[in-house]
Amino acid sequence: MADKPVYEEASIDGQPSKLASIPASDTTVWADASPLLQAACAGLRDGELIHGDNFNLFAAMSALEIMDPKMDSGIVCTYYSIDEAIENGAAPIPISLDSTIDVCRTIDIMDHLLACEAAWHKGHSLAQTVFSCIYLLRLDRTAPHALLHSYCRIIRATCKAVVSVVSDARTHEEEDLFTMTYGLPLNGDGDDKCLSILNAVEETISRQLRACKATSSKRRLPEDLEPLQSNPNLEEGFCKALLCRLRFRKHFFHVLSCMKRPQGRGLESARKHIASCLTELESILKSADFLRSCFDESCEGDIDDKTTASGFEPIGFDAMLNSRLSAPTPPRAIKILSWKKAVEYFVKLLHDLDVICSYSLDPHLESLLRFVVQFQKSQPDLVARSHLQLLLVQDGKLYGRDPFFAVINKAAALPEATKNQDIQKNESFLQLGMLVMNLLKILCTNAAWQRRKLGKFLQDWRVIYVQLELAFRNECGEVSSSSNDENTCMKIFQHILLWVEEQTFWIAFRFLILGFELELYSTGEYCMVYWYLYAVLIKLAEKTHLMMAVSHDTAKRKGKKKKDSPKDLARESRIPPAVLFLQCYICLAEGLTMYLSRCLLL
Repeated sequence: MADKPVYEEASIDGQPSKLASIPASDTTVWADASPLLQAACAGLRDGELIHGDNFNLFAAMSALEIMDPKMDSGIVCTYYSIDEAIENGAAPIPISLDSTIDVCRTIDIMDHLLACEAAWHKGHSLAQTVFSCIYLLRLDRTAPHALLHSYCRIIRATCKAVVSVVSDARTHEEEDLFTMTYGLPLNGDGDDKCLSILNAVEETISRQLRACKATSSKRRLPEDLEPLQSNPNLEEGFCKALLCRLRFRKHFFHVLSCMKRPQGRGLESARKHIASCLTELESILKSADFLRSCFDESCEGDIDDKTTASGFEPIGFDAMLNSRLSAPTPPRAIKILSWKKAVEYFVKLLHDLDVICSYSLDPHLESLLRFVVQFQKSQPDLVARSHLQLLLVQDGKLYGRDPFFAVINKAAALPEATKNQDIQKNESFLQLGMLVMNLLKILCTNAAWQRRKLGKFLQDWRVIYVQLELAFRNECGEVSSSSNDENTCMKIFQHILLWVEEQTFWIAFRFLILGFELELYSTGEYCMVYWYLYAVLIKLAEKTHLMMAVSHDTAKRKGKKKKDSPKDLARESRIPPAVLFLQCYICLAEGLTMYLSRCLLL
């Protein structure tokens, strides 16, 4: 035993290479386990491992293979602690004594953080992407550097807001590490003031930019205004590059805050900030040429693969520093997106969020389902889908304002007398409301999970149909002998049962179509799948036509009774456009089925 032993690791050529010492704490002392491991290796055959009595399959899947770079989370670390990295100068403050280089390297950090944030949104670990930045892990150290400090604060607040949205929506995949924070310093004192700090820095740089523009007109500059860096020829370019990055962070944080307001009250404000974000992203792209021309030296490699606009490697990052915080599983190989791809990701994310904000919050379920399906065709990422779900389902109500029974009431075209009935207190009706709410949540997941959930969800709709039938018999048997009450009860359940059947076939149709989008069907299965589609679409068209006829009859009864005119009779005999559209689908499915069946026979 020793207080501070130096461990050795076998290198590729078989020679031992020294690693940095790991200090012992007050309660632990490190011991060299190499002799024990060597003795164990000598007694183990291929495929065997050392384990305790309580070792199981899950533990086996999470076991670490010591000295394997792909399995051992500690072997490939450059530094073993944040303090060690700081002591070795990995994240200096100031970044450089040369003010020009300091500003340029600060912009590199901003750009790399943007790329890390995009990689995190794509499903990588927060610990190995955004929080690979040592400055974020020790945010108090950046206080003397106002520019870097304000940017790191808004990044941390943004990450916290995104984690909150995705956690509340629960749309993230089971295998995804998106919402796991692993004890990282995501919550900090004073983060509620991050915008005021950012605004103060932005105002200072804006004044400096105005001063640069005023120099040509020989205006008198404020005496208390200090330049960002020492080269006057670069001052205006650096001011513009910094301002667009700071303003993008500010507006993006406002977007997240506005979209989380209840009942969609912040959607209009969010759209304004989205437009500002897109404008600033254009300015960020335009700043790349200036940043690459600041220094005579050129960066190595393809500029399009770099994570910064200047093409230089950023200072203050170590992706493996937090690898041991990434759950009891092998460390993931993190591929940070390039700076250009990160900007493209945020442009697409903002466009998806703008589509959500522009939705009219239509209370009709049919229009809502059509909107969600159309929105999913753009393949939105996790953050956009989470915001959509939180908008649709709030506090167990549609948009946080419409009870789901009222939504079902309108979708199923129930009679006005339903409001006076106690039928909405029926347990089966309550379960039906939960099914509609869960359907909206499922439609907000990614295509793979959506299809998997819908396949299981079909059985729930079949069960609720049977339960409603039983409730119909019980309710109609308990109503008074009055024929009016009995007729009202019968109409309510007839409408509901018909509507449940229509939704069941719609879910089946959606399930089959998702198989095409995910490319799950083989060539030999197409004939069978189109036959399934043909059968499902016939039933769906039938139920949809009946529902429209029922809805028209209900609407007609609500109006004044008058003699039917020839125009009304002609209008009623027409096939509704929605049914005609389904009939086109039916003909297409039938034709493809016959074509493929003949191809298989040849």
